Amino acid sequence: RMESFLKNHRGGESVLDLSPRSTVGGGVEDVYCEDRASEDQLVTPWTISVASGYSMLRDPKHNKGLAFTEKERDAHYLRGLLPPAIISQELQEKRLMQNIRDYEVPLHKYISLMELAERNERLFYKLLIDNVEELLPVVYTPTVGEACQKYGSIFRRPQGLYISLKEKGKILEVLRNWPERGIQVIVVTDGERILGLGDLGCQGMGIPVGKLSLYTALGGIRPSACLPITIDVGTNNAKLLNDEFYIGLKQKRATGEEYYSFLHEFMTAVKQNYGEKVLIQFEDFANHNAFELLAKYGTTHLVFNDDIQGTASVVLSGLIASLKLLGGTLADHTFLFLGAGEAGTGIAELIALEISKKTNVPVEETRKKIWLVDSKGLIVSSRKESLQHFKKPWAHEHEPVGNLLDAVKAIKPTALIGTSGVGKTFTKEVVQAMAAFNE
Repeated sequence: RMESFLKNHRGGESVLDLSPRSTVGGGVEDVYCEDRASEDQLVTPWTISVASGYSMLRDPKHNKGLAFTEKERDAHYLRGLLPPAIISQELQEKRLMQNIRDYEVPLHKYISLMELAERNERLFYKLLIDNVEELLPVVYTPTVGEACQKYGSIFRRPQGLYISLKEKGKILEVLRNWPERGIQVIVVTDGERILGLGDLGCQGMGIPVGKLSLYTALGGIRPSACLPITIDVGTNNAKLLNDEFYIGLKQKRATGEEYYSFLHEFMTAVKQNYGEKVLIQFEDFANHNAFELLAKYGTTHLVFNDDIQGTASVVLSGLIASLKLLGGTLADHTFLFLGAGEAGTGIAELIALEISKKTNVPVEETRKKIWLVDSKGLIVSSRKESLQHFKKPWAHEHEPVGNLLDAVKAIKPTALIGTSGVGKTFTKEVVQAMAAFNE
């Protein structure tokens, strides 16, 4: 009877059918009017008529707090469930920003914002969009790092999907437990290398959650089209394994065949459930897995790794912009990197590809304009046997050099790029050495 009522209520269209309807642009129908989420709308879209305004106030997608108008309070059974005052979204925003600024500890600001997201999603994104410079360091780097370290103790309500080894063989079923069908972007981590903090296991969930809030606030992707996922294959962090409040699997990390077959099941299930067009962003995987996964699924899935490719695109754009001041081309320069991890090698490869594209010189040749220094010194061909596979393309002919300062003096680079987890390494001496042969 309820279904036939709803069909009649919406002119014969069943509103119980929550499967996504694709749009002309290949996206997903805007069921919740989220494309206008930061606008103050007259009537909140409510896809299923309910007899309880009480449950509506507890749904972050539809709750507007005291911003509900008189008309909406009558239409959605909200009379008496809210104080009589009507306070606009703008005024709510002003009050909340004052509250957030009153917190001196960044983590408290983070907790306050996450609680807002769980209570009133529209207002959360309105705050983030209007105060992006002030709130970006709170919802993402650096505060999100501390939030991940303490995720167990600040854990309120689960956000995103947790897929652990317990779900092996059932990952597709787990994906179907997520209420939204029209997913366009997935940010996934296995928690092994969270920022510069190392292995945080299941507590790495703060990263996909934070990154996807930026997809919405800065990229305009609807919240319902975003899915944060943490793959829990265990942790090698002894502190977490001994913590009675740790929220993840208490076992050492799965590696090798066990790890890759589990990830393969995940990648297959994602495509099966959400289609060919779903974007999967790998975030904060350890170096050895990050390069492997990107190479393996780059041709079959729509994937990218932010640490390898996202950072690289930003640095390359900075270099191209600097040429407007310097004149000349990228090919005129010699690059020296401090740090040869995901970011360093990712940026180096993109620079080499760009030079190759502009000059029609093979990328194997353009790589020779780029040198990398890791913790053991300059990466040179005599070290090739002991290098990780992703460093090998950067091992050029040169005598060994032990540190950055000597490398600067030997290579005489025109561009110095820092991608090391260790700060304060571009010392006065390094800068003076660079200035000695660069105008």
